[in-house]
Amino acid sequence: MVWVLRSRWAVPHGRVRLSFTSSQWFLVFMSLRIYNTLSRDVVDFTPAEPGHVRMYVCGMTVYDLCHLGHARSMVAFDVVQRWLKASGLKVTYVRNVTDIDDKIIKRAVENGETIRSLTDRMIDALHQDADALGIERPQFEPRATDYVPHMLAMIGTLEQKGLAYRAGNGDVNFAVRKFPGYGKLSGKSLDELNAGERVAVSHEEGGKQDPLDFVLWKSAKPTEPDDVKWASPFGAGRPGWHIECSAMSCELLGETFDIHGGGADLQFPHHENEIAQSEGANGQPLAKVWMHNGFINIDNEKMSKSLGNFFTIRDVLKTYDAETVRFFVVRSHYRSPLNYSNVHLDDARGALKRMYTALHSVAADAVTIDWTHPFAARFQSAMNEDFGTPEAVAVLFDLASEVNRSQSAALAGLLKALGGILGLLQGDPQSFLQSGSVLDDAAIQLQIQARAAAKGAKNFAEADRIRQDLLVQGIALKDSPTGTTWEASS
Repeated sequence: MVWVLRSRWAVPHGRVRLSFTSSQWFLVFMSLRIYNTLSRDVVDFTPAEPGHVRMYVCGMTVYDLCHLGHARSMVAFDVVQRWLKASGLKVTYVRNVTDIDDKIIKRAVENGETIRSLTDRMIDALHQDADALGIERPQFEPRATDYVPHMLAMIGTLEQKGLAYRAGNGDVNFAVRKFPGYGKLSGKSLDELNAGERVAVSHEEGGKQDPLDFVLWKSAKPTEPDDVKWASPFGAGRPGWHIECSAMSCELLGETFDIHGGGADLQFPHHENEIAQSEGANGQPLAKVWMHNGFINIDNEKMSKSLGNFFTIRDVLKTYDAETVRFFVVRSHYRSPLNYSNVHLDDARGALKRMYTALHSVAADAVTIDWTHPFAARFQSAMNEDFGTPEAVAVLFDLASEVNRSQSAALAGLLKALGGILGLLQGDPQSFLQSGSVLDDAAIQLQIQARAAAKGAKNFAEADRIRQDLLVQGIALKDSPTGTTWEASS
């Protein structure tokens, strides 16, 4: 990564190279580091094409509403692409949609609707939830069903290279033991893999030759709807889950791209299988850097639909505003586990209020971020170290405290600008502080006027009663030399 920033003397944290040109000092930063799951360490990141990052992230299987685990992944990689763009880089961001899958078929049949009807409806719901959380749309959001020809071409290449075979039951499978690098992402050796965790059909039954093999093309079943069957050289059927990402990423980003992301649960077997398919077919590394976000846990157990311990995004948004939910995710490092509870969301709401209170106290100037400013430099250093949002959020809190102390409009502008990189602090401060109230503003203003009248009549007991009565209803009054305002109490 290269940033060229004009400066007179301030030197931010991180490695710098100084050069002198036409009496101007320039700082050249080459400091973004990312934890690479493949190498199991934090590595210096430089895109293959200078100034342009190509990133692919595994998206949702759209048979139901998105839950908070999906929100965690979407927010994590939204922050990644925001920081890359804030760093002056062009980003081509692809996040796929799995719109053909066993669960989708089962749900559509149960509902008595077509596959397309179900998946269209769930994709619309996904967009509504993501938009509510301030997640920017990726440049490309390919649907698996639009890339079946590309998948078939890749399967054909794998068969020609001896890495895939046609089974007696009509499926086409990948021969895991014929790909020498299998296990390099997950760190699992073939002998360590537990075949019992995989869905396997014995060779005698006309299925897999090895329990570790996985399906590339599933032969059509007579009981399946016609809209999940595609014609192919291997017979009517549909693609396996893993092949779709290999085909779509290759088509949209090339045989090798910069970042491949997804949830930690996808590391094995999904991403491991992607590597085997893509590198087996193309002979090139699939991605330079592999990133995996941690789970959201309920009682220290992963939140998932299969376990039945999940909360949908829209259910949570019935109780908490979207920015609070986003902040709950952002203030933890993307790789760390995140424990969900109302207590943690209440705390996130209170923390956001402290920053919005600072922005409410002084009108923020519109600013262009000067990365040599001490607060901006600390923020930059945090984000450049594997997208360290906890440390970046700590900078925002320190900056909010300084805004409260100095009442500086420029610092308030910097707070808002840095917060914007994380998708935070872009709302109207007063609206945020007053949101969640059971009373409307007009009713509260009448109470504020009645309290002012009581104080004017030196009836301080009545004034205190009004304040306390409002507090019980979730309204906290704030007195200042310019008058009394209110906010929803935590």
